[in-house]
Amino acid sequence: MNQLLTRIAPTPSGYLHLGNAYSFLVTKAIAEKFGAKILLRIDDLDRDRFREEYVQDIFDCLDFLGINIDQGPRNLQDFHQEWSQIHRFGLYEQALEKLRVDKKVFACTCSRKKISQLDSSGYYLGHCLDRKIPLQRPEVAWRLDTLDADLIKLKDIHDRMHFEVIPEDVAFFVVRKKDRLPSYQLTSLIDDIHFGVNLIVRGKDLYSSSIAQTYLAEQLNLAAFQESRFFHHELMKGPKKKKLSKTDGATSIKQLRKDGKSLNQVIEMIGDYLGKPFQNYDDIKKTIS
Repeated sequence: MNQLLTRIAPTPSGYLHLGNAYSFLVTKAIAEKFGAKILLRIDDLDRDRFREEYVQDIFDCLDFLGINIDQGPRNLQDFHQEWSQIHRFGLYEQALEKLRVDKKVFACTCSRKKISQLDSSGYYLGHCLDRKIPLQRPEVAWRLDTLDADLIKLKDIHDRMHFEVIPEDVAFFVVRKKDRLPSYQLTSLIDDIHFGVNLIVRGKDLYSSSIAQTYLAEQLNLAAFQESRFFHHELMKGPKKKKLSKTDGATSIKQLRKDGKSLNQVIEMIGDYLGKPFQNYDDIKKTIS
């Protein structure tokens, strides 16, 4: 068996919160259980929300949580010089060009408002698929044609195979945004392939993304990604039963540290949100099966 490599992949768009901490600790526990190395991959292409203090917060949180990184940036300067997604932009453009040449994508001019008007579910159902809008037109998104997608195979951490169809929330998903930047689905896939990640840990809310990225890997002939193993952990819910979010003002690790909370106290808070009697990291490890 090849060496397993997993990753922690935060976005520097806000201070990390309890939900991020839980995901990081689950990733650490799975890495220890399966003998995997950990890569730190900071997804920073969203430059409108990027701030250096958010990048520094990632390093501070990892230190606080006791998570040692095997690959990836060690500090802010190292990140800028070697590890920013800006350095991999050429790889994203190559993937987009292959999709264009192979006629796997179509142009879409729909706004979110129009998509909601076309279908009350809010899901995009391929309205622009047959409109033949030129891909070169300004202010168009490139969407992947998923109309004829077959069953998609996903492998879990125990090597069990699961067969899935493209869910409605990622049908005809965007690979290049209207601002001409590559989308999360494309950059996440290309980065994982580039670094050799083959054990992907993420929340259950991103299960659809795992399916979408596996299908995208098929279209790009990236067979290695189809051998990746996936683990989707449960989500922490806030007081209104909504997923914790940086933009919703969820309690940040930075503030908890400032308030003098210890790591075990933070883990107890995570357990409270999950309805589990967590007291320390070992309790999180026991939930991994």
